[in-house]
This record gives sequence, structure tokens and C-alpha cells, in this order.
Amino acid sequence: MKNILKILFVSVFCTAVIACKNGQDSNYREGLKSKENSIRQSPSDSLIQMINKHDRAIHLMKDTWMRDPFIALCPDGNYYLSATRMTESFPDSIASIEFWRSQDLTNWEKLGVRWRANDSEFGKALLKKAMDNDRQAMIWAPEIHFINGKWIIVNTSNMGMANLMITESDELAPPYIEPFGAELGHRHDPSIFMDDDQPYLVYKMAAIQRLKKDFSGFDGEEINIGPSDRKMGHEGAYIIKVQNKYILFGTAWSTDEMRKGTYNLYYAVSDKVNGPYGKRQFAGRFLGHGTPFKDKNGNWWCTAFYNANEPTLKPHEVENKDMSNTAFTINKQGLTLVPMEIKIENDAVKIKALDPAYQNPGNEEVQNFQFE
Repeated sequence: MKNILKILFVSVFCTAVIACKNGQDSNYREGLKSKENSIRQSPSDSLIQMINKHDRAIHLMKDTWMRDPFIALCPDGNYYLSATRMTESFPDSIASIEFWRSQDLTNWEKLGVRWRANDSEFGKALLKKAMDNDRQAMIWAPEIHFINGKWIIVNTSNMGMANLMITESDELAPPYIEPFGAELGHRHDPSIFMDDDQPYLVYKMAAIQRLKKDFSGFDGEEINIGPSDRKMGHEGAYIIKVQNKYILFGTAWSTDEMRKGTYNLYYAVSDKVNGPYGKRQFAGRFLGHGTPFKDKNGNWWCTAFYNANEPTLKPHEVENKDMSNTAFTINKQGLTLVPMEIKIENDAVKIKALDPAYQNPGNEEVQNFQFE
């Protein structure tokens, strides 16, 4: 009997030890898995070094289809990203807007959908117009700005309708105030420019209109602006101010024909926000509808994305290639950040891409640019 009890005791003890060990092994494996995921999701040192070095383009978010990426550095120390997205990528395939957040420009946290068309006066009108035209509604080129403790969001759409929204608090979340309802009109690619505490809406290619300081409506007439020597382009109007100079950016195809050549970024400069602006100058190749922004180090970057009819080319493949017959790019799908230099020398604004692949016009460029 004692031998039987001893055998039972040893059996139970060993089972408990094995169970405990298995549990520890399971926890250990889960811990390793969690650590591996953490390592995999964290930005690599090389990307951080590239940000700090500020001399080469950086490709991120390679599995995310996007166009027109817009990045703003906000007072909370985070960068916020918005972009055009396919409607099919949203729940129930309803036109929506989503955002991302990052502390270092390399590791982006998806904040998810923060606006849906069916929850908005503008959005409902957009959905109805799309249905009447037997099309799927799509939000284009959303921009996000943090101004006076609230978020200001502007966007256009594939239905020729634009919108302006304001959060009720400092939280980037609904409900939103839509001061124009569905009546902002066909103001393509609307953008916000703050001249000290005075807001302006910049749109088309290009027009500017002063807004009331609380964004509740317009406070002036539309004024057409643009380069003194030619048309800037067809979309992506955007203004920044560097010292006392107003810099108007715009986008065009290098051939001046839609979807032929390369999708480029150009600029013109003025001493006054309403103009007159000087001649059109070259900002960067393959940077069409990119938006320049400053990082935490005070360095300028420009967003870029894939926009072409052909697969992505490598930079060396571009050198002797005829680029005039269709749309080409070196940008991959996802988000590309291109280092920029924006400076003033002898009262003149000088802008260039610091990555050589984006720096110069191609042979198909219709405008002859003079570089010092």
C-alpha cells in the first residue's frame, strides 16, 4: 500500500511539474512572440538615421495604397498623416477619412476612420450625387490642421464637391461642425494657409479666399493667383511662408499634357499672400501633389507617392528613357518622404530636393529652367 501511495504521489508531482513547466514555456513563448512583434513593428535605427541625415528619400508604409499624403507636425509633438484612400478599404465601402500618427516619421500608428460620409451633411449630399451619377463616392486629398485648439479638416471629392470641417474640441474625433454644409462648392484640392492668425482657403490652381477667423464662413472675395509667366499646373495648390516670402506650390505633368511625363512639383514666390507671384520655378521631379513640411529638427521634407501608368522605375532607369508618351515615376506604393532644402539667398527663395533622383527636370520637361 505504501508503495502504491508513493507511486501515486510521484505521478501527481511529476504531472504538476510538467504542467507548470508547460505553462512557463507557453508564457515564455508568448513573451518571445510579443518581443519579436515589438521589434518588428518598431522603426529601425537605419530609418531614424536617414531622417536625421536628411539627404535621401525614405519609403514607408509599403502595403498601404495612398495618394496625396499630407503630414503636419502638431503641438502635441506628433506628426499626423492624412491621404486619399480607396473607398473599398473602408467599412461597408462608404467614403471615409482616416488618419495616422507618428512620433518620429517612421513608425505610423493607424488611428482608424474618424469621419464617414453617411454621418455628415456634406457626406450625405456627396453620396446622393454619386448615386445619381451611378458612381462610387470617393474622398480626395484630405488635409488636417490643428489651429486654435481645434482640428480643421478640408477635402475635395470625385464629385466636384469640397468640404471644411471643425472639431468641437481638441480631440480628433466626431462630431464635426460643417460651417458650409454641402455648399462649399467646387473648390478643388482645398488647403488651409494661416498668415499669422488670419486663415485663408487656397484651392484650384490657383485661387485664394480669406476666411473668418473662426472658420464659420468667408471674409473676402476669391482672388486668382499664380505664376507671372505661365500656368502653374492643374492641382495641389498649397502655400507656406518662409520669413517674409509667400511660396505657392502647384502640380503639373512635365509635358503639360495629362498623364504624360512625370508628375512634378513647382513653385512661385510673392511678397504678398494675394500676389503678384513671380515666375514658375522647379521644386522637384516625381513630387506632384506633395506637401512640404518641417520636422522636429527644423528640416524640410516633401511627401510623395506612386502616380503613374507604368510600374515603378529605378532612378538609373530614368536617365536615358523617353518619358513623354505616358506617366512614369520612381515612387513606390505607400508613403515616400523626400528631403528638401528651402532657403532665402539675396532675397530670393531657393528650393531643391536633396535626393539627386528628385532634383532635376527630365528631358521631356516643356519649360526650360535656369539653375544657378
